[in-house]
Amino acid sequence: SFSFQVCHGMVNIAGNFRRRKPPELPSQDLSVIRALRGCSILWLCGQSSTIAHTIMNDSHARAMLFHGPGQPFQSVNLPLPTDLAPDELLVEVSLATICGSDLHTVSGRRKEKTPSILGHEAVGRIVIPSPSRPELKIGERITWSLVDSCGCCTPCVEWDLPQKCVRWFKYGHETVTTASGLHGCFSTHIVLRPGTTVVSLPDNLPDAAAAPANCALATIMAATESLPASCQSAWVQGCGLLGLYACAVLRSRGVSRIYASDPVESRRIHAARFGAIPIDAMDVNQIPHNHLDFVLEVAGTPTVVPDGILALRPGGWYVFAGLVLPGPSLALSGETILRKCLTLRGIHNYAPRHLHAAIDFLKESQKEQRWEQLVSPPLSLMQINEAFASAASGQWPRVAVAPSINS
Repeated sequence: SFSFQVCHGMVNIAGNFRRRKPPELPSQDLSVIRALRGCSILWLCGQSSTIAHTIMNDSHARAMLFHGPGQPFQSVNLPLPTDLAPDELLVEVSLATICGSDLHTVSGRRKEKTPSILGHEAVGRIVIPSPSRPELKIGERITWSLVDSCGCCTPCVEWDLPQKCVRWFKYGHETVTTASGLHGCFSTHIVLRPGTTVVSLPDNLPDAAAAPANCALATIMAATESLPASCQSAWVQGCGLLGLYACAVLRSRGVSRIYASDPVESRRIHAARFGAIPIDAMDVNQIPHNHLDFVLEVAGTPTVVPDGILALRPGGWYVFAGLVLPGPSLALSGETILRKCLTLRGIHNYAPRHLHAAIDFLKESQKEQRWEQLVSPPLSLMQINEAFASAASGQWPRVAVAPSINS
């Protein structure tokens, strides 16, 4: 590899370009960068504001291909795109985390198209920007929305549900035969499509703190965006990462008494750290009946629902955010819901504003909470099978994979 500089339409090999701030590149410079389609950018920030770029000797991304449950991941080289659409971005993935839905896919509980590149929780740096998105610069550290949407269909415009866009595209859930194939985060690079929300990250927010935000935390921001008019007490059912985020967010929203239940003791210990009263999922009778304002299901099992409904006061709210897989019918009485005047709501994914809210929340709470402590030390792409085994063990709320690590 070798370093180069782009400045006013020329490439200076092995040169040092110094400015007080990163230069804004005119369109002719962007065309030069796009021509260097195998590039992988290393952003060097120092007092001298030197900007260096490293070009890889080839024009391929390394990715871990998923072929189906019970099969090991396959390391493959995929060509980087020779041409990006006007609003697309090429991003180098800095860190990805393994979501619960990734575990469901690998275990066979969730059906996905194959072969594919899994992974949707991540942060990265822009390698090739878009002339039509001038606010996004080369080397900028970003996260992005889980779903790409058109912004003009009925769900996007009238229903306020862009995640249910009629032309939605979900990262980490498409085959490598679609477009560039670089749709998942267990890869050195990913191509972001035109309808994807992109959020810049502050330097003081570590990769490990930010990576799960574009799925787990943004979903919780959607689930807690609206609360009952009077909301002083809540019950979070499930203390995985979504549940931990929920405890912290509800506390920040002024909810004074938060119960958090889970059958796993280590998860309950985490919940207590975020201000919740930990409850063994096998001993929820200590939670008073007809008392709570708000119950949030993030346990992923329908067996918790009747107890949650029983705990709600008249006029209380029950929100489903974890039951994403097909399963048994809910044991609910229509009479109970009616007589208690309950509000039931389902939350699946989120809108762009929730991703912005998630990053704002992390920025505001990072100093106090140190969110990166919930994420494992990173493993390399070649250790992806080991990473999934670690995630399945539940030792960490999130297990990290860093594509830049060589092994």
